[in-house]
Amino acid sequence: MKNLFIFVSLSLSSAAALAGSAFTDAEDSVTYRQHSFQLIRHNFVDLGDMMRGKVPFDAKRAEKRANALATLTTLPWEAFEVPGADKVKSEAKAELWKNLQDFQNKAQQFQSDALALQTAAKSGDQATIKPAFGNFAKNCKACHDQYKAD
Repeated sequence: MKNLFIFVSLSLSSAAALAGSAFTDAEDSVTYRQHSFQLIRHNFVDLGDMMRGKVPFDAKRAEKRANALATLTTLPWEAFEVPGADKVKSEAKAELWKNLQDFQNKAQQFQSDALALQTAAKSGDQATIKPAFGNFAKNCKACHDQYKAD
């Protein structure tokens, strides 16, 4: 049920974006980005479990997760640019708002890493996917370390 809520929320937010502004207010933007990151996390963890051997490697599932990540990593960034989003309680550190350009650069790199991961996953070869996943994960963690309060 929770996943359905997340999917419906993102779908409604996406529909609103097509109609003009994707967000009704700063709190809505925070909810949108949190849901976006939850979906990224779900796909990341599943693919990571395959790369670490926690679950059997499945080339089709790995490609599906990488394809999802290539799309999902484009979603959350606009929600950081909504006026007042820095004032809403969230896990974003104050440093993010002071270094928004650096954060945006990291977001672009994250998206590029996701595209490289997607390309690697098309090979169906775990040995090809693993380094691309490692790079994706490393850059994801670096941003968390700098800009996310845990």
